[in-house]
Amino acid sequence: MADSSSGKVTERKKHSFLVNFLTRLVKEKPLGTVGLVITLTLLFVGIFADFIAPYGMNESHGVENYLAAPSAQFWLGTDTMGRDVLSRIIFGARISMIVGLSSAFLGMILSTALGILSGYIGGKFDLIVQRFVDAWMCLPGLIILMLIMNILGRGMLPLIIAMGGFGAIGGSRVKRSAVIAIKENVYVQAAVAIGCSRTRILIRHILPNIMGVVIIGFTMGVPGFIMQEASLSFLGFGIPAPNPSWGGMIVLAKSVMFQFPWLIIFPGLALAIVVYGVNMFGDAMRDILDPRLRGGGGRYGIRAEKAKERVSPELQRG
Repeated sequence: MADSSSGKVTERKKHSFLVNFLTRLVKEKPLGTVGLVITLTLLFVGIFADFIAPYGMNESHGVENYLAAPSAQFWLGTDTMGRDVLSRIIFGARISMIVGLSSAFLGMILSTALGILSGYIGGKFDLIVQRFVDAWMCLPGLIILMLIMNILGRGMLPLIIAMGGFGAIGGSRVKRSAVIAIKENVYVQAAVAIGCSRTRILIRHILPNIMGVVIIGFTMGVPGFIMQEASLSFLGFGIPAPNPSWGGMIVLAKSVMFQFPWLIIFPGLALAIVVYGVNMFGDAMRDILDPRLRGGGGRYGIRAEKAKERVSPELQRG
């Protein structure tokens, strides 16, 4: 009877993790909640762009509507080819978010694996890996990406692989530094002393304690990869020209942005919202999921307030 009840409690805890996370997010991290709403909204817009956009992404509305100002018909105006800017921003959400999130996720996985192994194993392995990272970081990033794209060919998947793989090598150094600072802690040494396997130590003790660094690296990587995609598309090595992306729209509007500012303001605003939303949500996730901040409010000061309440009134007056 006791075993069945304990099993139910364990199952209930597993199922309630998401609920507890969302509850803490709403109560303790209002900016993180806003970031989650923004991120989910933009993902929804990107996924259902075919149904939300008022026009096709490459639908031209005639010479008379070239560079039309925002109006009731075209809420955000039209571009140099008479295409609706709002529709292209909506379809661009799909491309920019897929490229940014996928590249950042791929880079996060590769850089975390490389950084954990290099920092924990140490010795000659760490020396060889870090000298390779040093040499790689000396190479001009844009030129190397152009070379990789020239080999792989143009398209979304080759672009994600190229940007994610290139960014992972340099990003592994930050994870390595975090691992080196953590692996000498008492709980890691205790796990080694009781005979835990290296895999268990890396997954159960090292990885959770560097999740803050991993999440922040991911959130900072998303807008960077979106801008990298814009640069490569401008040079002819990224997403093919007819397909809209926010970065590509900004680059294409650069030459006429003073005469027709809406061409660069609205895609730039969409990009800024993505940066804000992902960063705020990632920062809140760090504060909630990081074991070193668990049980408190992280750097928002809730933990300090709780500790202050436990101090007796006599000590506070003294």
